[in-house]
Amino acid sequence: MLLGLLTHGPKSGYELKQVVDRSTRYFWAASYGQIYPELKRLEAAGLVKGEDAPTGGRPRRIFRITDAGREALTVWLRGTETRMEFRDESLLRLLFADSLPREEALGLLQGRAEGFRRALAELRAIDARPGDDPPFVDLALRYGIDWCEWVVEWCELQERRLRRRAA
Repeated sequence: MLLGLLTHGPKSGYELKQVVDRSTRYFWAASYGQIYPELKRLEAAGLVKGEDAPTGGRPRRIFRITDAGREALTVWLRGTETRMEFRDESLLRLLFADSLPREEALGLLQGRAEGFRRALAELRAIDARPGDDPPFVDLALRYGIDWCEWVVEWCELQERRLRRRAA
């Protein structure tokens, strides 16, 4: 991910985290505790080059992708493996919701729908901003919008189904 983000220009670890929080966090989050060690690993492998660029009294390092990094990114992009890693805490709660009283369990489903409504609003705000994204950046945004819409509909449908079943 970091190599891909650095193709858009040099960035510090802090700036990379800001980009992640505005873009990939919806499907591929990263913490500072992941970003900085990965930048060190990429630099040791010659895939990025870091340069000290302190601001004020604060240490800061700006990273640029190298030719070897671009080549590694291209190899990865051309790969055909599809590995999905999906972590969804609210879905995990639903898996165990039978341990709660019925209305409280249904509240988890309602809470899931509300959380996805908020994410949907954030994604639609990103979509409404001026300017055009490159086609495949836009594709990832469309996926996120469609996914959130589907989850909200699914939660509403399942809540109605569970309520009918209990009646």
